[in-house]
Amino acid sequence: MPSVRPRWWTELPLILLVYGAYSGARLLARGDVSTAVDNGLALLRLEETFWLHAEVPLNRLFTDHAWLGVPGAFFYAALHYLVTPAVLVWLFRRHGTAYRRQRSWLMVSTLAGLIGFTLMPTCPPRLLDPAHGYGFTDSLAQYSGWGWWSDAASAPSGLGYMTNQYAAMPSLHVGWALWCGVVLWRFGAARPVVRAAAVGYPVLTTVVVMGTANHYFLDAVAGVLVMGGGWLLSGPALRLADRARDRLGLSRAAGQAGPAGQAVPAGLAATVPGPRGRGGAGAPAPAPAAAPAPAPAPALRITAGIPGRRAAGHDGAAAPLGPGSGTARHNGPGQGAGTAPALAGHCSSAQSPAEPAPGGRPGTESQGGDPL
Repeated sequence: MPSVRPRWWTELPLILLVYGAYSGARLLARGDVSTAVDNGLALLRLEETFWLHAEVPLNRLFTDHAWLGVPGAFFYAALHYLVTPAVLVWLFRRHGTAYRRQRSWLMVSTLAGLIGFTLMPTCPPRLLDPAHGYGFTDSLAQYSGWGWWSDAASAPSGLGYMTNQYAAMPSLHVGWALWCGVVLWRFGAARPVVRAAAVGYPVLTTVVVMGTANHYFLDAVAGVLVMGGGWLLSGPALRLADRARDRLGLSRAAGQAGPAGQAVPAGLAATVPGPRGRGGAGAPAPAPAAAPAPAPAPALRITAGIPGRRAAGHDGAAAPLGPGSGTARHNGPGQGAGTAPALAGHCSSAQSPAEPAPGGRPGTESQGGDPL
């Protein structure tokens, strides 16, 4: 499977579509309230059996100490919706070829969480009746005057009806935080602060979701399991998406498809030979014609002193010589200064009277272009 850097104008609608479908389906999977309460109590009893009910003492700490409860409320209400998109954008910009697999992992895991919401609606600890004997306190409702949230989980004030408060199992707060930690660890700089954030963020998220009484410990465990299953399913999901896209004739990257369906970048597309044919769009361009060879220099024709022969078009004047040798000119009687020494004995400085050529008449000039 080739690593291709996606484009933001296709990624943004895809992410919004998946998250919108997830949010809508989450609202529809409310389930029966009594069933959700029974499931929550069953989880608590199971945790008590194995001494895993850490949410009970943590919730007391958050409600008894504002210096823990207020930051915990902000942490729960904000970071889940800020850190995950920030890591997603950073991964897209800095590690584009690895982005597609990691994004698919997050999406598949998020959609898999809908199975848990549907099959096992679960009442969070904060909504359990005190009559059950556990005494959980909704810390977000307790500190709602400090922030924008209402008593309906982390929803902004007045928008509590837009959230499913019985979708505690699994905890995608923990699942998304785990995804952020793994991505930071794998692709972030090998610095202590980055490694500390990669480990600390999912751990703190697990503590906060229990301290605010929004999730059970087993909800957090289920969130980790969902992310593990999403990782295993993301590879086959990508291959299935690639096959569907290939059947629709869509290219995986800008440019045309190369051999064996591999993508060829746009800048290299011109080098890939296409189908042969007359005028076909994919026919290879013809090789450029070779530059014409330079014309040879005209041969020096010397006619002076040859009886009956003169250069065509030159009335009594000798043909020009090569470069730097000057030009032979017609000298009158008594003028011999312009005659080239190398031509002494071949060229006369004065015009000789025409002599009859063999088989010709005296005074006859040669026609232009006759061979010597």
